[in-house]
Amino acid sequence: MALEIDIAKKLPDFTLEVSFASGSGPLSVLGPSGAGKTMLLRCIAGLERPDRGRITLDGRTLFDSDRGVQVPTRARRIGMLFQSYALFPHRTVEENVAFGVHGMTRDERPRRVNTWLERVHAEDVRLRYPHELSGGEQQRAALARALSIGPDALLLDEPLSALDTHLRSQMEAQLQETFSAFRRPVLLVTHNIEEAYRLGEELLVLSRGHIAALGAKEEIFRRPPSLEVARLTGCKNFSRARAISDDVVEAVDWGCQLRLAQPLPPSLTHVGIRAHHIDFDEASGATGDGGNVFACRVVRSSETPFRVTLYLRLDRNSRNTRDDVSPGDLQAEVYKEKWQQFRDRQMPWHVRLSPEFLFPLSG
Repeated sequence: MALEIDIAKKLPDFTLEVSFASGSGPLSVLGPSGAGKTMLLRCIAGLERPDRGRITLDGRTLFDSDRGVQVPTRARRIGMLFQSYALFPHRTVEENVAFGVHGMTRDERPRRVNTWLERVHAEDVRLRYPHELSGGEQQRAALARALSIGPDALLLDEPLSALDTHLRSQMEAQLQETFSAFRRPVLLVTHNIEEAYRLGEELLVLSRGHIAALGAKEEIFRRPPSLEVARLTGCKNFSRARAISDDVVEAVDWGCQLRLAQPLPPSLTHVGIRAHHIDFDEASGATGDGGNVFACRVVRSSETPFRVTLYLRLDRNSRNTRDDVSPGDLQAEVYKEKWQQFRDRQMPWHVRLSPEFLFPLSG
């Protein structure tokens, strides 16, 4: 089963123009606020009409501007979970879930409702009204309602954004369980990078209405195709770069030369590395370009409950004498257990930028 989208819709600041297909698995749609993510879902669901293009689901045409086809929302067999959950306030959970169940006998309908309430672990709140539910309970009820219609596709718009950390973890597990059993097209819109990675099998990066990247999530994070995609997927370390040879670049902002494992693109402009891929070398004398190991000092550190972010300046970047963090400094993220092992080590420290974790970037 496939959901195929090829549409364009003019928005106030840009035109949403996308063409892609989603198969039997969750596709995370990642992008900043205002990128067109929610509008994309609304067009697929039939809540908005594209200016032109075509949308098909399992061979059924839902929208076709050339043929004048615009199937109503209620007939598209698409379940949608809104950011606000959009439960009917004067209906119980049971009544909310039953609302979309049609074409069944009086005996079959309650059984369908019970099945989905049990699958999302919401059977204990079936007689409550939305205002009597916690955020997590509201989301479970909304998910049961979206699934109870027997949809051919499922659309989720920022489903975890309103939940606290504990509930978000619970609901992530619930969604993973749901996706595993559903095995039909699922589009999950989010601006949370880690959420997109954990819940999606593939990733679509949207920027001002256009697809900046689409494919396996591991590949996009490991080899982002552009500087924009690297930024949107959370990379914090970039330097302007110029090619020295087929596999060596000069990192202008970091003041060093680096060997890369990936081939350099003809349009090379930058080199990047993710903060958690920066390592610290035990052998303090092992500096040099060949191993990408460089002496450095810590400019500043920042702690969270479990991790420490270190702002590092390479000794080779000695022309920068500022004591505060500057654009040419590197950010390294380490777990606190590792931080305890070397935090008292005498400086200079030695940082390793492994060739396999460095990636070349274009514009």
